Amino acid sequence: MPYLALTLAMFLWSSAFIVLKYVFQFYHPLAVLFARMAIATLCLLPLAMGGRIAWHYRKGDWPWLLAMGLCEPCLYFLFEANALLHTSASQAGVITATLPMMMAVGAALFLHERQPRQVWLGIALSFAGVIWLSMDSQAGPGAPDPLLGNALEFCAMICASGYVLIAKRLSVRYSPLALTGVQTLAGCAWFGLAMLTPWGVWPDKLLLVPSLWVLYLGAAITLGAYGLYTWAVSRIPVARAGAFNNLIPVFTVAMAWLLLGEKLQAWQGAAGALVFAGVWLSQRRQA
Repeated sequence: MPYLALTLAMFLWSSAFIVLKYVFQFYHPLAVLFARMAIATLCLLPLAMGGRIAWHYRKGDWPWLLAMGLCEPCLYFLFEANALLHTSASQAGVITATLPMMMAVGAALFLHERQPRQVWLGIALSFAGVIWLSMDSQAGPGAPDPLLGNALEFCAMICASGYVLIAKRLSVRYSPLALTGVQTLAGCAWFGLAMLTPWGVWPDKLLLVPSLWVLYLGAAITLGAYGLYTWAVSRIPVARAGAFNNLIPVFTVAMAWLLLGEKLQAWQGAAGALVFAGVWLSQRRQA
């Protein structure tokens, strides 16, 4: 069941690239992100009021809970939303393949897990692929500034790795729904305050189809994917869960091709293959 949950979470997260690329044509990114967090929070509210979300705060955990919410969704969504304004959904999806390496670096730095040489070689290969993909990218209709967009998506992956490492630490004391609730509340506060600044733009009118997709972002992706992922991470090792993130580029490129008409050039495919080669090399010891 944890592996099925991880696969479904990866599919939901992959679809977010496609949906965000679409809804940003109609609504301001900050408005979309605030609505996404508010919808997820409202979905959790009946469970909280019904006593279905167990919450037993342990003294001294507030910095970790705050850091988890800051990493994801606050900074992660901010970086990713701006990334999708500048690069294509398929290129952003390929960048997500670096997340397992980010988690390996985080485990070495903060959990003091020693990694073999092949892991670091895999990291180097993957980073080389990301740099190649970004530096050779040329502007197009769906990617006006791919270099900037890919760099922002890479920053989002740094935030995502921080979220996973902290969630793993907290999962022994809090339920997946409780941790997901902390994230949605943090996101509501973060993006709600952002909407009160000059950068926030409220929509003039609500359109049916884009609004339904925003509802999908909040209910299915924010609530469903994070709940599934946090539940799965609480039951299997972080490194093994991280390997499932390699499904995101595959799902994203396929959906971008089918739904958005995006195509990867031959050199982009080669750069993506280099990213995957680094991922495979870093994960080979776990096979």
